[in-house]
Amino acid sequence: MAWRIGNAAIESLQGDITRQSDIDAVVNAANAELHTGGGVAGAIHRAAGPGLDDECRAYAPISPGEAVITGAHELPNRHVIHCLGPVYGRDRPEAQLLADCYRNALDRAAETGLSSVAFPAISTGAFGYPFADAAEVALDAVGEWLRAHPGRSLRLLRFVLYSADDQERFAEQLTRRAAAP
Repeated sequence: MAWRIGNAAIESLQGDITRQSDIDAVVNAANAELHTGGGVAGAIHRAAGPGLDDECRAYAPISPGEAVITGAHELPNRHVIHCLGPVYGRDRPEAQLLADCYRNALDRAAETGLSSVAFPAISTGAFGYPFADAAEVALDAVGEWLRAHPGRSLRLLRFVLYSADDQERFAEQLTRRAAAP
């Protein structure tokens, strides 16, 4: 099920963020130095090849909530948008910084004229953000951004969740929002 806001659809699926060939840009749950890491950052850097790490050097370091855009190199997309999410319990205010990640990523996508973006569940892995709370912040942030920017180029926002359990929990929140008047 997709949640429609204006001309845009928000959807979720279980899968691999590096294999979203129908999407203009994938979002990297980055570290401050924009280097290869574990989780999403490691997967994206491995799939993109060494050129991504080389390009990222010019943009690092970034702060929690910031987003920068690069080429996608060997990924099947045009761009990678790198966001540094908050470390839960350390970077404050967590919800504001996490929402800033999503809003700033959408700003970078719109500035570049992109029509589709795939997001991971930012900050829910090694950064310790509780999944249900992070999903709520993410959906609130993208929903507010889409309502505030109705004429922008974005038509599809996809949340790509690695595990079936995370996809099921995320889809429940997405379905509730889609069904709300």
